[in-house]
Amino acid sequence: MAKTVFKNILQILIILIFNNFLAQKTPEKLPKNAVNDTISKKDTIVIKKEPLEDILQTKADNIRRDFPKKMIYLNKNAQVKYQDMQIDADYISIDEQKNLMFARGKQDSLGKTIEPVVTTQAGKKYETDHFQYNTKTRQAIAFNARTEESEGVIVAQKTKKYNDSVFAMRNALYTTDEYFIKKKDTAADYHMLASNIKLIKTKNKSQIITGPIQLYIERVPTPLIMPFAILPFSDKRSAGILIPSFGERQDVGFFLNGIGYYQPIGEHFDLKVLADIYTKGSWNLRPEMNYVKKYRYSGNFSADIGTMVRGIKGLDDYNRNSTYRIAWRHTQDTKANPFLNFTASVDIVSTKFYNNTLNNNYILNQNVLNTQQNSTVTVTKRFLKLPMTITGTASYSQNFATGNSDLRLPQMNVAINQFYLFKSKTGVRSGLLENITVNTGINITNYVQTEEGELFKKEMWDKLQTGLKNNIALGTNTTVAKYFTFSLGANIDNALTTKTLRKFYDPVKNVVVNETEKGITGYSYFSTTASLQTTLYGMMKFKKGSAVEAIRHMMTPSIGFTYSPDFGGSGFGYYKNYYDANGALTPYSIFDGGIVGTPTSGMVGALNFNVGNNIEMKVKSKSDSTGVKKVKIFESLNLSGNYNFAAKDHPWSIITINGQSSFFNNKLSVNTSLSLDPYKIIYIPGQDTGIRTEDFGSFSVQGFNVQMSYPLSSEIFGKKEDYAKKYDTKGEIRNENYYFDADNYAHFDQAWTLNINANYAYTKSTASRTPTRLASVGLDGSLKLTPYWNINGSTHYDMVTKELAYTRIGFSRDQRSFTINFNWVPFGQYKVYDFFIGIKANILSDALKYKDRSFTQPNAPF
Repeated sequence: MAKTVFKNILQILIILIFNNFLAQKTPEKLPKNAVNDTISKKDTIVIKKEPLEDILQTKADNIRRDFPKKMIYLNKNAQVKYQDMQIDADYISIDEQKNLMFARGKQDSLGKTIEPVVTTQAGKKYETDHFQYNTKTRQAIAFNARTEESEGVIVAQKTKKYNDSVFAMRNALYTTDEYFIKKKDTAADYHMLASNIKLIKTKNKSQIITGPIQLYIERVPTPLIMPFAILPFSDKRSAGILIPSFGERQDVGFFLNGIGYYQPIGEHFDLKVLADIYTKGSWNLRPEMNYVKKYRYSGNFSADIGTMVRGIKGLDDYNRNSTYRIAWRHTQDTKANPFLNFTASVDIVSTKFYNNTLNNNYILNQNVLNTQQNSTVTVTKRFLKLPMTITGTASYSQNFATGNSDLRLPQMNVAINQFYLFKSKTGVRSGLLENITVNTGINITNYVQTEEGELFKKEMWDKLQTGLKNNIALGTNTTVAKYFTFSLGANIDNALTTKTLRKFYDPVKNVVVNETEKGITGYSYFSTTASLQTTLYGMMKFKKGSAVEAIRHMMTPSIGFTYSPDFGGSGFGYYKNYYDANGALTPYSIFDGGIVGTPTSGMVGALNFNVGNNIEMKVKSKSDSTGVKKVKIFESLNLSGNYNFAAKDHPWSIITINGQSSFFNNKLSVNTSLSLDPYKIIYIPGQDTGIRTEDFGSFSVQGFNVQMSYPLSSEIFGKKEDYAKKYDTKGEIRNENYYFDADNYAHFDQAWTLNINANYAYTKSTASRTPTRLASVGLDGSLKLTPYWNINGSTHYDMVTKELAYTRIGFSRDQRSFTINFNWVPFGQYKVYDFFIGIKANILSDALKYKDRSFTQPNAPF
C-alpha cells in the first residue's frame, strides 16, 4: 500500500515539472546594439496606496452617497475640509475614483451665481463660481475666481492652480480699487486687463507676471497698453510720512495737526510719531506704539506731551501751560489662557489737560467735555477644579471739577460660585429647602482720595485706608397655589477696616472736626426679605370692524417684607454722638466716609410693594400681512414704594413711578420717571430749607425726568421716486444711479438722517426751596447732497439758559482715490476748523493718472 502511494506522488511531481518547462517562452534574440528593457518580476505583494492623504470631513443639509459609482453629493450649505483647505459652497460632489472634488456656488432660477464658492487655504479666501480640485495632484481649476493679493485683487475668467505657489489665469483683471475689493461696488473705478496672468507666491512675497495688458477707467478702455508687466507684492508693512490736517484755532492760531512718521518694528510692533504745530508757539508731540501677538494679546501705548501758549508775551492775557497724557490699552485673547486673563485700560492726564488740549481730535469728538477720567488694570484667575474666581484690580479715577483723585491699589475680590445648600432627593429641585442658593465672596480694598500733587507721597500714604468685606447671600423660592411665586432671602455683611471716624465740635474754630482714628474695627450686618409675586392677564375686545381690535394688559404685582435690626444702638458701638454748635446731640457712624460702607441705623420692618404693567393693543393694518399689528402703549409702567412699620416717623417712603414706551413703529422712544413724597413739606419764611411734616396725602413732586429720542431718515417719509420712468438718460457710478433730464441736470435720491434727543429733569428737595430744572434738545444728522458729497453735524440747545452748547459742522467728499474732510466748531471754548486730505494707498497711484470728466456730462461723478 505504501509503495502505491509513493508511486502516485512521484507521477504527479513529474507532470508538474514537465508543464512548467512547456509554459516557459524562449526569449527572442535581441539585436546586438539593442537595450534590454525588461523588468524582472519578483514574487512580492504590492500594497495599494490610499487615494487620500488625510481625513476628508464633510457636512451639508443634504448628503447622498452613491456606492456603486463611488460618489458623494453634498447639497445646501455644503462644506468640505481636507488638510489645510476648506470649501464652502451650495453644492459639492466628490468622485472617489478620480480623486476629484467639484464645487458650485448658489444659483438663481436663471442659472446665475448669487453666492460664490468660498475656498479657504493657508488663511486666505478665494471666491469662485465653479471649482474643481484633485486631491491626488493638489491641482485645481476655478472659474470666475477672485484672488486678493496685498493691496489688490485679481478676477480671472479661468484659473488653474498648479501648486500652492503657481497660479495661471486667463482673461484676468487686476485693480487696487478699495471699494471694489471690499465689495462696496460691483465695478472698479479702474482696472488692468490681460489675457494671461501668472501669479507666483513665495513665503515672503508674491508677484504677478502678465502678457499684454491694457488700462480701463470706469470700464472704458484707454490707449495705455503695455506688452508685459511684472508687479511685485509684499505683505510687509512699510515706513512712511503721515499726512496732517491743517486749519485755524482762535486761541492758538494756524496749525498742522497730525504730521508725523510711521515705522514698523519687527513682526509684532509698529511706531507712529505725530506732531501738532501752531503758529502762536504751542506744540504737541504724540508717540504711539502698537503691539500684537496673534492668539495671545494686543495693545498700544500712546502719549500727548505738549506746551500750550495763549496770548501775547508781555501782556496780561499771556499764559503758558505744560500738559501730558499717558495711555495704555492691553487686551488678552480669550484663546490664550482661559484660566488667567489680564486687561488694562490706563488713561492718565494732567488736571488741566482737556482745558488746554492741543490735539484737535479731542475737540471734535467732544472729549474736552469730560469731567472724569478712569484707569483700570485687572487680573482675573479662574480654576479648573476650584469653584471660585479671584480678581485683582488697580484703578485710578480723576475728577477734573474737584481736582481730587481716587486710587484703589490693589483691590482683590474672591468670589465663590453659586451653589445649592442641600442636595436634591429626586434630581428635580422642589420646595424651599432644596432651592436654597448661597452666594458669597471676600473683597479686600486699599483706597485713598488725594490731590494730584500728593500722589505717592507721605500725605497720600497717611490717608490710605484698608478694608475687608465679606458678603453672604441666601435665597430660595417655590411655587404656591400654582400661580404664585414665594421667595425668601437673607443678606449678611461682615466688614473690617483700619481707620474709623471721630467727630467733635471745636468751639474755638466754630467747626465740626472730623478726626481719623487708626486701628482695626469691624461690623456685622444682616437683613431678611420675603416676597410673593404673580402675573395677571386682562383682555378687552372691541366690536368687529373697529380700528382697535383688542387691548391686552399684563400686570405683575409683588409684595414683600424686609426686616433688619437697629444697628444704631449703643450696644453695637457702630454709632456715636457729638454735640453740635447748638448743643444738640447729633448721632454719626464711626464708619462714615469709609471704604466698607455703613450699617443702617434704626430698625426696619418694611412692607414693600411693586406693580409692573405692560399694555399693548391690536389695530388694523393694511401694511401687515396678517391684517393687524401690535402697538405698545406701555412697554413697562412700574409703581413701587414701601411702608416701614418700625419707623418712629415718616413710615411711608418716596413713591416712584417709572415708564418706558415707544411709538411710531418703535421709532420714538420715551423713558420717564416720577418721584412723589406723600408727606407735606413746608418751608420756613426767610430760610431756603424745608421741613418734612407728618401730614400724609400731599404727594408733592420731588423729581421728574423724561427722555425722548426720535431717529428720522429719508426712508421713513414716502417712497422713493421712480426716476427710471421719468427720465431717459441714466448713468451709474459705484452703485449710485443717476438720471438726467433734457438739460443734463442730475436727479437722484438724497438720503438724510436726523436724530432728535430731548431731555427734561426736575428736582426738588428739603435742602432747597428753589427746584432745579434741566432741559435740552440735541440734534445729530447728515445730508447726502450728492452721492459723493456728505454734510454732517451736531448741536445741543439748553432751553434753561437759552444758549447753544457744543456745535460741530462738517462735510466730506469721497474722490475714490482720496477723501476730503472738513470740520468746524463755530463757537464755544474752542473755535476751530480742521481740513484734511487723505491719500488712499494704492501701489499704482503714481503710475496711473487720468483727468476728471466735466460735471456737465450725463454720468459725471459730481
